[in-house]
Amino acid sequence: MKRILKTGLALALAAAGLAHAATELVVATVNNGHMIEMQKLTKFFEQAHPDITLKWVTLEEGTLRQRVTTDIATKGGQFDVMTIGMYETPIWAKKGWLKPIATDAAYDVDDLLPAIRNGLSSDGKLFASPFYGESSMLMYRKDLADKAGFKMPDQPTWTQVRDLAAKVNDPAGGVYGMCLRGKPGWGDNMAFLTTLVNTNGGQWFDMSWKPQIDTKPWHDAINFYVDMMKKYGPPGASANSFNENLALFNEGKCAMWVDATIAASFVSDPKQSKVADKVAFAQAPVAVTPKGANWLWAWALAVPASSTKVDAAQTFIKWATSKDYVKLVAKENGWAAVPTGTRKSTYASPEFQKAARFAEAELKAIDTANPNDSTLPKSPYVGVQYAAIPEFQAIGVAVGQQMSAALAGKVTVDAALKTSQTAAEREMKRGGYYK
Repeated sequence: MKRILKTGLALALAAAGLAHAATELVVATVNNGHMIEMQKLTKFFEQAHPDITLKWVTLEEGTLRQRVTTDIATKGGQFDVMTIGMYETPIWAKKGWLKPIATDAAYDVDDLLPAIRNGLSSDGKLFASPFYGESSMLMYRKDLADKAGFKMPDQPTWTQVRDLAAKVNDPAGGVYGMCLRGKPGWGDNMAFLTTLVNTNGGQWFDMSWKPQIDTKPWHDAINFYVDMMKKYGPPGASANSFNENLALFNEGKCAMWVDATIAASFVSDPKQSKVADKVAFAQAPVAVTPKGANWLWAWALAVPASSTKVDAAQTFIKWATSKDYVKLVAKENGWAAVPTGTRKSTYASPEFQKAARFAEAELKAIDTANPNDSTLPKSPYVGVQYAAIPEFQAIGVAVGQQMSAALAGKVTVDAALKTSQTAAEREMKRGGYYK
């Protein structure tokens, strides 16, 4: 009897010890401003949930994508929460690699913007919760446009934008006419360049899944881009993506920048930007067609099926993507600093509308992006700045390297497009899309 009691006591003590041992969640995320801020606010989550601690793995965008893709495909189980996007979510959900997001009434899933929610769902179920959503738009120095006698339309053409870049380009004064992504990657330079191709009437694949890279719309778009950036862009543009261009813009070195709408809150923040009071916003420029001129994306938090800490992971995700989290950021840093592009309630907030003069342009860009109809010729794929098929990641990376090389002057545009076409055809044939 004594032995049974001792054993029972030992088990009870062990259970008590386990109850007090906090569950450690390993969170993989991208090194963007809003994610860095989330890490600083971790203490609020851990205070409210003393049984959960967070370990952050913060990576540059391209590295993050490689690491989480490898981990989830091999069921490595390194991460309990992954930061992924609209490209991966539906593909991985169909493969059974993600746990559905467990939402409740307090989370209010109907408050999520429809375009964002749909992009992170599969078969009507949410598989990743949006931390912030974005489209793309033009951010520009109104003071320089005024000085040049140019009144920016609500949605300018790329020709107008290039002509303004020529007028305001002043390398000797430390200001470059245009900053655009050049760093290779399907989510880096190719996110932007795909929108430029779209608006020039191009597409990645035709209805037979044949790659359409070595075609007139691609030649028009890439020649325009390379020519404009060589004349009016900053030196070393082929190495610049979102964070590099953000730093340049905030230092006052870019007259114009077309990129993610999420940048608006940073470039208009006087604590971060030397030109915060001089910035204005317009819709992404257009060429032949407005279709696909501005992208649609969300950085979202998901639980890999390989995680052994699903309940704790769901608890953290609900906290980080909730209305209350938005209010917490507003309380700590002001309404202009909240992660945007996800919830109707954020845009309905009078405090947010007052603090964020970019809100109207940002919401319009998100609402007008249509992943189901983003190209002038009909396309078989979903996605504005990507094609939602597993093979696209490899194709986008290969093409991105060629486009970056063309921008750096290492190869001609014609050669870069020809090489890209060959690489895309090889990948699509290997994937069984056509013979």
